[in-house]
Amino acid sequence: MDTNRLLLIVLVMALVTFFTRAIPFIFFSRKDPPQLFSYLQIYIPPVVMLILVFSSFKDYTFTVFPDGGPAVIAGLATALVHFWKHNVLLSIIGGTVLYMMLIRFYTL
Repeated sequence: MDTNRLLLIVLVMALVTFFTRAIPFIFFSRKDPPQLFSYLQIYIPPVVMLILVFSSFKDYTFTVFPDGGPAVIAGLATALVHFWKHNVLLSIIGGTVLYMMLIRFYTL
């Protein structure tokens, strides 16, 4: 690569870094945030979690036993623990431990 191309890459990276750090101060400098931000604050986290759940099940073949069995059982257990205790850390750790135990038992 020549020097001009490297300098252009560094300049673009510096601008992107600057603007990603400045955007919160630009948008949230007012006392009352726009109504859109309140809406996004409420609905974006559940949507992101739903996308993560769907993407975690995308590689399983549910027609072949026991390919998706441990994942579905652990996913349901995670949801049940979360609705029961309302503790994200407990439900994630519990679901992960259950999944690890199930894949060990199913492969034996």
